[in-house]
This record gives sequence, C-alpha cells and structure tokens, in this order.
Amino acid sequence: MIKTPEEITKIRKAGKILATVAKVVLARAEQGKTLRSLDKLAEELIKNAGGEPAFLGYQPHGARRPYPNSICTSVNDVVVHGTPDNYRLKSGDVLKLDFGVIYDGWYADAAWTAGIGGITARAQKLIKVTEKALFAGIKQAKPGNHLGDIGWAINSEVSGHGFKVVDGLTGHGVGRQLHEEPSVFNEGERGRGILLKPGMVLAIEPMVSAGTAKIVQNRDDSFAIADGSLSAHFEHTIAIKDGGAEILTII
Repeated sequence: MIKTPEEITKIRKAGKILATVAKVVLARAEQGKTLRSLDKLAEELIKNAGGEPAFLGYQPHGARRPYPNSICTSVNDVVVHGTPDNYRLKSGDVLKLDFGVIYDGWYADAAWTAGIGGITARAQKLIKVTEKALFAGIKQAKPGNHLGDIGWAINSEVSGHGFKVVDGLTGHGVGRQLHEEPSVFNEGERGRGILLKPGMVLAIEPMVSAGTAKIVQNRDDSFAIADGSLSAHFEHTIAIKDGGAEILTII
C-alpha cells in the first residue's frame, strides 16, 4: 500500500501522460463528435506518448466482459463505464470522460465531466459541486487523517447542495494494478477508517447524482442513475506526502 518515491515518480509520469491526453480529448468533445472518435484519439495519443491504455481489456469486479475500449465515455444519466460508440454528442449533454494510463508497469487513473454546448443551470451546478467535492476530499488526504475523513468531506459538499453520492461505487488505491486496496468511499465518518500515511497513492473519485443515489448496471456494464437523473464524476490520482496530497493527474 505504501509506494517508494521512485515508484511515485513512475505513477507521476503515467499521470502526466493521462492529463495531457485528457486536455486534448476534452477540447475535442463537442457537438457532432462521436464517442468512438474520442476513444480512437485518446488511444493514439496515449501510445504516442509512451503509455498504454489501462482500461483496454481490463475486466473489473462485477463486469460481464473485458472492457473493449481505451476510455469510458458516459453521457447524462450514465455515471461510469459508458462504452464509446457511434453516439454523436449534442448540446445539453453531460459527458464523463474516465480513463487510465500505464507507464513502465505503473498506473494512473482520472476522470472529468464536461457540459456539451448549452447545458442547464442545474447541470452546471452538478458539475461544479462534484468537482468541488473532489478537491474537498483531496484536502483531507494527509498524514494523520483517516480514510473516513475523505468520504466525510466529499459527502458534506455533495449533500450540502442537494445532490447525492451514488451507492456502491468507490475510489481505490492505485499502483502496480489499476484497482488496489483500500476502497475510498465517498461517504464516511471523521476519524474513522485506516490511518493515512506518506507514500499511499489513491484514486479519489466522487460520483454524484442529481436525483436518486441508486444505480443500475446496463448490458454493456455501464452504470446509470436508476431514475434517469443527470450525473457527474471527477477523479484524480493523488500521492500522500508529509505536507499533504500531491495530485498526479492534474491538467
């Protein structure tokens, strides 16, 4: 669970590739673009930068099949694991872009949410609150705090604005594997859970619903909000250091 400075350097490199690619893909995510075209672009950019797509061929717990693409593109009520297809983005869509990169055997993972064209005021608020919740959680990721402090901070921000963290989906440790211990819950109690120490590397990722917290698993293994409400998702891979958290996937 504890990574050496040399190991964190490699995760940082994976994170830099990820962030650089994400910046380009998010800029290309506009009305009329297909999700499949964004996936092809991301895969090409990752490989050209010396990385490998971490999601391609990966089968997470509970999935029916290995994942067939390099990125997840989840639209509107679909909160995570949306499969890039020939759907063309249109004005008003809320797009979640989530992907990972492997560099020299080490992983980084991150996600962003973007509004396409003109989105509603409620969608704008949902996106803003979810991103603020991520940074509230990251602020608590420091030595001497506990894992529950991260979840407490995230949920306080989300629930304070009338939204809900979704049930059953969490952040996680990152390193030699895409998903490692511990699970990083988006709800928690202050001072509870494992003690946070320097060298821990975590993917913190609030997944938030504008409606119910309940989710359903679709046939393509994506997860959607059960009542069809809009959703948002932000994620960063961070390393805990003596002075606090270093974000390894910042754009």
